[in-house]
Amino acid sequence: MAHDVTVPDEEYWDTRYAQSDRMWSGRPNSALVREAGDLAPGSALDLGCGEGADAIWLAERGWEVTAVDISGVALGRAAGHAAATAVADRITWQRHDLSATFPAGTFDLVTAQFLHSPSDAMPREDILRKAAAAVAPGGVLLIVGHAGLPAWEPDSAVPLPTPEEVVADLGLPDGEWDLLRCEEHPSFRTGHDGKPDPRTDNTVKLRRRTA
Repeated sequence: MAHDVTVPDEEYWDTRYAQSDRMWSGRPNSALVREAGDLAPGSALDLGCGEGADAIWLAERGWEVTAVDISGVALGRAAGHAAATAVADRITWQRHDLSATFPAGTFDLVTAQFLHSPSDAMPREDILRKAAAAVAPGGVLLIVGHAGLPAWEPDSAVPLPTPEEVVADLGLPDGEWDLLRCEEHPSFRTGHDGKPDPRTDNTVKLRRRTA
């Protein structure tokens, strides 16, 4: 489904989610599990939460989560999944077009997992700068993105910056952050044909200094 640039992002993503009962696997992103599994729980902001698997995983580990997506269809589905768990009260679902509005407050963890859009109307670099600004002192910013998309993935012309480009685009002040990870890594999923779909993703992880 190519993105018609005349269609607002909100409508585009609602339509994509409405095409099936489940768009994603229902499992938390492996990079989030790997990078946040040993963090002490606090407040978390999940940008582009989709159907809620990451937010639920965080809440199950004691985090108080603000989970954000542009799609009301996705958020409704995510809230339904959370309602079947014991941690629904630890998650606040918010609908935001992040190019226009952003959640208030600061957080001990801000995570953006595969926050890619086929639309130029969603300026990813600007959103990630806002994400960095929302990290509390001592908190972590975790950005995971695709380094390449498979041929069957729609909107394969989406810009896919390297992890080094992601860090540079953040424009972080010298001396205020520690770079904990900046690397590409293999990722394995199941493709639409049911076969393994190896590809490459990248991870940027930074911690904001307390002083």
